Amino acid sequence: MTAHAQPLKAPSKLLMALELRALPELGGFFATLPLLAASAPRGDGHPVIVLPGLATSDRSTVALRTFLKSKGYDVYGWELGRNFGPLPGIERRMIDNLKRIHEEAGRKVSLIGWSLGGIYARQLAKTVPDAVRQVITLGSPFNGDPRSTNAWRLYEFTSGHKVDNREAHMGGALSDAPPVPSTAIYSRTDGICAWQTCKEAPSATTDNIEVEGSHCGLGHHPAAVYAVAEKLAQPEGKWAKFDRSGWKALAFPDPNR
Repeated sequence: MTAHAQPLKAPSKLLMALELRALPELGGFFATLPLLAASAPRGDGHPVIVLPGLATSDRSTVALRTFLKSKGYDVYGWELGRNFGPLPGIERRMIDNLKRIHEEAGRKVSLIGWSLGGIYARQLAKTVPDAVRQVITLGSPFNGDPRSTNAWRLYEFTSGHKVDNREAHMGGALSDAPPVPSTAIYSRTDGICAWQTCKEAPSATTDNIEVEGSHCGLGHHPAAVYAVAEKLAQPEGKWAKFDRSGWKALAFPDPNR
């Protein structure tokens, strides 16, 4: 696990209040949809699974999944109702769904996960690596103190699991990178999770992309959606880090600043 100089605190009450930005960010998604459709690359049709965050369902990822379908991907939700954490049987069903889609398509599956869904995506890739093409997380706190979020009490209440025991699930240690290319999309103004916990450790097969927005809006934030589409469109076996040169420098802050 990546060590931080001091235990990270959860985002402030002000940042929590600013999570209301998620609604205008959804409006921004629809307003920029023609531009997104024209600028984002078209995909190769491979299967993609999108996993929702804590206490949400596939309804929360409709905008992202619909856009990715329009780009030619074979897109699936997680299809397991509302995400209340790793309740009995949930991990097994996620693994079974991934294996089924992989076998039916005859192609590796890209996994996209929002918040807790991103933690699932990384752990699935560690558990069934031969079925996974790449992982993309959206504001997922896999790295650091599990109490550096404003949602850990909700997680314990809905799942019945203590956050201190979160390593005792599929895939092992959460902070270990999956054995497939992995991209973390995050925001420094995230009001739910400390942004430092949502970044991958630097390596040849990991990437971090910063956007400016809320946690609850990451799944439909125009910049995040564009970054997801660009990553998915990379040819299998030719994954590369995100290029933020040119006009992209205006939409994507330098993560190394």
